[in-house]
Amino acid sequence: MVTLTNVTNRCCTFGVTTDTIPHRGSKRSRAAATVSGLTLRQISAALPPERAWGLWASRRIVERIMDAFGPSLAGTEVEKVDVRLRDGSRVVGEWVRGAGVTAAGGQEPGECIYFLHGSGFALCSPRTHRRLTAWLSRLTGLPVFCLDYRLAPRHRFPAAAVDVRSGWEWLCTVKGFAPDRIVVAGDSAGGHLAVDLLLQPDVAHPAGLALFSPLLDLTFGLARTREELRRDPAIRAADAAKLVGLYCAGTDLTHPRLSLDVAGGRRMPPTLVQAGGGEMLVADSRRLAADITAAGGDCELQVWPDQVHVFQALPRLTPEAAPAMREVAAFIAESLRNRAIDQAAG
Repeated sequence: MVTLTNVTNRCCTFGVTTDTIPHRGSKRSRAAATVSGLTLRQISAALPPERAWGLWASRRIVERIMDAFGPSLAGTEVEKVDVRLRDGSRVVGEWVRGAGVTAAGGQEPGECIYFLHGSGFALCSPRTHRRLTAWLSRLTGLPVFCLDYRLAPRHRFPAAAVDVRSGWEWLCTVKGFAPDRIVVAGDSAGGHLAVDLLLQPDVAHPAGLALFSPLLDLTFGLARTREELRRDPAIRAADAAKLVGLYCAGTDLTHPRLSLDVAGGRRMPPTLVQAGGGEMLVADSRRLAADITAAGGDCELQVWPDQVHVFQALPRLTPEAAPAMREVAAFIAESLRNRAIDQAAG
């Protein structure tokens, strides 16, 4: 069964029983969005991503926000990875184990999460997302491998997509994780990279796909249409397009690895898509969920009212982050359990 929900009416596509999603954002989250619209949105407009100093400042701002409002890192263990595969490709990233989680990439691989961070293909890293990945690890009891893919403008398309594929191959071949014992997760541009990976015909699908505010339309046409109805409190569509343009420069956006044909592509694995009702990329999330459905896949779309872009990473700013993350953890557990049942049934 496919469920597309705007979360005012709660539905459980995957047999997950969790908190009821509110009809409206909390006062604290709405106040935070208002403040962001008066500050961060204006700052992002003033920082030119095509200039080195503008990109540097943007990276520092995002890093500070993620650290200041992210979850605790208490008890977190981090294992750096920097290896070369036989074909010469390089895999860089880190295993993140939340408090009490063991065996990240150990001798007897079981289950793990492959996380692709967002950034507009240009800003973030496993370091900026470590609080989020550690929280995800703690909630699921699973090790999380967060890939440190190459960033624009130094590395343009298809560098990030190539690195994502290399990271997947490393997990499945070198580390020995069975594809269907892995759940792929990602936020924003990382969502685009995740969907691109799973559309490739020779990639064995994971047990599930969990996405936070995924970016789908790199032209930002969907975002601009949404912006006419409600402005994003963090950034203008035009400014976000400039940032993503650093990665896509020199390549027509109609390229099939950039303009993803989800509706006409492979059936995707069970998918959970979460987005904030206050962000412009909610339009991308809705389109992605509809396209996955059109291709025959199972997808649950959760639009959390009044929330900002990737609000799940900011629990000290918005109370809704915790129940949203519990939804994600429950989905991951259910996806892995269902795949195990399917295997046992033959």
